[in-house]
Amino acid sequence: MKLIYILAAVLIFGILVAVHELGHFLAAKLCGVRVNEFSIGMGPNVWSRKRGETQYSFRALPIGGFCAMEGEDEDTGDERSFVRQGFWQKLLILVAGAGMNFLTGLLILLCLYAGAGVFYTDQIMDLAPAFPRQGEEGLMPGDRIYKINGYRAYLAGDSSMFLSYARDGVEIEVIREGTRHVVRDIRRQTYTAQDGSAYRGFGLYIGRYAEEATLGNKLKYTWNTALDFVQLVRFSLVQLFTGGASVQDLSGPVGIVSAITEVGDQAETQKDAWSQIFYFAALIAVNLAVMNMLPIPALDGGRVFFLLVDQLTLLLFKRKVPERYQAAVNTVGFVVLMGFMLLVTFQDVFKLFQ
Repeated sequence: MKLIYILAAVLIFGILVAVHELGHFLAAKLCGVRVNEFSIGMGPNVWSRKRGETQYSFRALPIGGFCAMEGEDEDTGDERSFVRQGFWQKLLILVAGAGMNFLTGLLILLCLYAGAGVFYTDQIMDLAPAFPRQGEEGLMPGDRIYKINGYRAYLAGDSSMFLSYARDGVEIEVIREGTRHVVRDIRRQTYTAQDGSAYRGFGLYIGRYAEEATLGNKLKYTWNTALDFVQLVRFSLVQLFTGGASVQDLSGPVGIVSAITEVGDQAETQKDAWSQIFYFAALIAVNLAVMNMLPIPALDGGRVFFLLVDQLTLLLFKRKVPERYQAAVNTVGFVVLMGFMLLVTFQDVFKLFQ
């Protein structure tokens, strides 16, 4: 089965990237922009056919695709080129790729949750005897954890992860009898475990709060899970820039395929394996959406940033930033991004042989 999981992982990753490009393609067609080629896959051309003004292609490597629009980075003189479109048309085309990835993630989650019987979130089951902030003004067993240091605990397990990375002075917001309570400045200290051993922590024993999987809860948890994936990107970036995580913890396409394969390989049954693989696929879909909208040159978020800068300079100086400058920045950004991806891919390959 491992080979099947590997092939499924490669196919899933390729489909998610192709769906992203499909979003750009559909938005471009909707806005009347000339699309010269829409390709599924990368590398050598295997099959292509021209319909109307667009060439549709299948390429040899199932690792994504592309949507080649007329005049993406410079004015070619064509009235239907991308650069000659209005602000809202450009914005729609640029965000459509990430939007399609996000919708794909939602659809996968909705299908996975369709047969769910119960959903779980985090709940405080007990407190260490020496925990200093107990009672009405502190924390109590039965409190449902809502936020930790501003991060929403959407799903079971979120609280433990946030606490594991937290520094002293934690702020916890809980729900008690329908009302939110905030307890601040919770610090690590030494507690005694039931077996008599000493451990250092926050003194919280976290369990699970169960909710019936009604139709409303299925829709709610589909949305909350997607938001949790978005939040995980934010949390990971904060940890990366504050020293809580390192570049070695990042993964590229090779690492993603390896992780999907490992998830499937470690499941107890094939049904569990495929459920976990598609859950991971939803996570990747949402992550692709969020990461692609970061204001980094060569990504869609970087182009949206330039689009907003253009609007600002038009408002203030009655002129836009020349396309050649934007193209130069995007080219440099692309080179740096590819170099970074090569580094991450090298790390992923190295980890496979460890």
